[in-house]
Amino acid sequence: MLRFTTVVSALALSAAAAMAQDIKVGVSPGEHGEIMEEVAKVAEPMGLNIQIIEFSDYVVPNQALADGDLEANSFQHRPYLENQMNDRGFDLVEIGTTITTPMGIYSDKIEDLAELPDGGRVGIPNDPTNGGRALLLLQDLGLIALAEGTGLVPTPLDVSENDKNLRFLELDAAQLPRSLADTDISIINTNYALAAGLSPRNDTIAMEEADSPYVNIIVVRQGDQDEDWAKKLVDAYHSDEVKAFIDEKYDGAVLTSW
Repeated sequence: MLRFTTVVSALALSAAAAMAQDIKVGVSPGEHGEIMEEVAKVAEPMGLNIQIIEFSDYVVPNQALADGDLEANSFQHRPYLENQMNDRGFDLVEIGTTITTPMGIYSDKIEDLAELPDGGRVGIPNDPTNGGRALLLLQDLGLIALAEGTGLVPTPLDVSENDKNLRFLELDAAQLPRSLADTDISIINTNYALAAGLSPRNDTIAMEEADSPYVNIIVVRQGDQDEDWAKKLVDAYHSDEVKAFIDEKYDGAVLTSW
């Protein structure tokens, strides 16, 4: 009986493996890729094999998804997706939330924003959404004011009050950790901060509040949101195992949305 049960179990596992679906999911470096590796472990027994494709910038993953080179991506927040869809005409849709990674202000020169000098150099991301996010953080901290009606995507041209005459350096988001030698402060996304060995908990001068609108999301092409693999992907991401991994590994620098 034991031998028969073992054979049946092996056959069942073999059949499940044969029926497993392969998908490609695009991520950015750092926590998005690391978390997706854990998601892949949870998804495999569910019959979903996830191949993780890492991209070094924020532009290509949506283009690759729209072109059919990926089944899904997991790297961006809602305002960025909306901006990309408006600018590039992508027909993409959110299927689930993932994490929030508060943007932080870092410096190699000062330890308090009160020390920021007149004419200080401020590094911010050069993509519209994250650059706007950085400016909104500066406004929340009382360092600048932005013109009314700029919404979530202001640019340095929308700065209406700048008492310290701050100078804004718009740089590729991945390069901002390296900019600290040349700036008084740089405003850096958590994934790139972590990849550079910076601690959002210990090395920031200031951070976004946890209730910002910048929750990250899983995105697929319009029409794929009801596919079985899409549901399994979200279920695997929202598992207790993945939540425990995030809470332990990132020690509050990355917050789960579920």
